[in-house]
Amino acid sequence: ISSYNTPPCFSIYIMGLVLEWTKNNGGAAAMEKLSSIKSQMIYEITDNSQGFYVCPVETQNRSKMNIPFCIGNVKGDDALVKRFLNKAFELNMLSLKGHRSVGSIQASLYNSVTIEDVQELAAFMKKFLEMRQL
Repeated sequence: ISSYNTPPCFSIYIMGLVLEWTKNNGGAAAMEKLSSIKSQMIYEITDNSQGFYVCPVETQNRSKMNIPFCIGNVKGDDALVKRFLNKAFELNMLSLKGHRSVGSIQASLYNSVTIEDVQELAAFMKKFLEMRQL
């Protein structure tokens, strides 16, 4: 028996579950709308932070799924980034560390991330910004 003729059963099964979940939650159009709402919440904070949060991606090229940003300045302040990530971890916000070539923080807003999750991140970002402005 050739393994080349064996379909990837588990991958097909998981894909079926994802497609069913997407369909039951409004389909691709609903996912697109939610992605726009979620990403806008974070971009509004970065864009209105007077340079505290800096998104290195030009507005017309920005992703709705992965939002990179630096903290403190265009290159990112390592001490602020470390404090931000540590506090986020304490609040159960995981996997925010980004790649240094793109941004020191990266918020991934995939379909499974709820609006409530993004609201929590947004509230944390606002509070972190306010604490630095005192």
